[in-house]
Amino acid sequence: MAVTPTLPRNAGPIALAAGAALVVVDIGRYITMDLDHRVEASMRLGFQITNIAYFFAFVGLAVALVALYWRQHEHAGRLGLTAFLFALLGTMTQAGNMWFDGFAGPWLAEVAPQVFAGEKTVTLQLGGLLSYALFALGWILFGIAVLRARSAPVLIGLALVVGGVLGFNSGLAPYGIPIGLAVAAMGGWILRSDRMDRTAPARVAAGA
Repeated sequence: MAVTPTLPRNAGPIALAAGAALVVVDIGRYITMDLDHRVEASMRLGFQITNIAYFFAFVGLAVALVALYWRQHEHAGRLGLTAFLFALLGTMTQAGNMWFDGFAGPWLAEVAPQVFAGEKTVTLQLGGLLSYALFALGWILFGIAVLRARSAPVLIGLALVVGGVLGFNSGLAPYGIPIGLAVAAMGGWILRSDRMDRTAPARVAAGA
């Protein structure tokens, strides 16, 4: 009897926890951010904590993505693999952005605040755009792959697509919330499905 590896076997709780964490942390970022005084806000402890937590939330999102893809990879096909690779790369690069905001941003705001008002180089703009675009494209494709493979309800697949579209701005609160809700919903659905599968033999036996 084949044994399912631990990660895909626990895709439900992993996705539920990762998605919920992203939602909660981005709500915290929305509450603590101040778009009119970004330099001052980046030096406030509350905003620093939520930005650091947001980085770790993206790490959790990457783990959830691996677990979700591993669970459905046999039915995902080439589109699923392509979507997974783009989504993983986008999530990693966006996590890098969040690491910078959480750890390096406050330091720069304290020792060299003038850099925030300086002209952005082409390389910096390209790097930022690339991470946002990869994150959005990857999750849009992942949602389409879920819809195509029918590995989750249609509404969840659509939610992943919408979360990907809005995720282009996920560096700015509250645009990380939609993809977090979609991933959490997929995790909750998997948990429910697995629970029903485990109890199905008992129900059949009871009705026999």
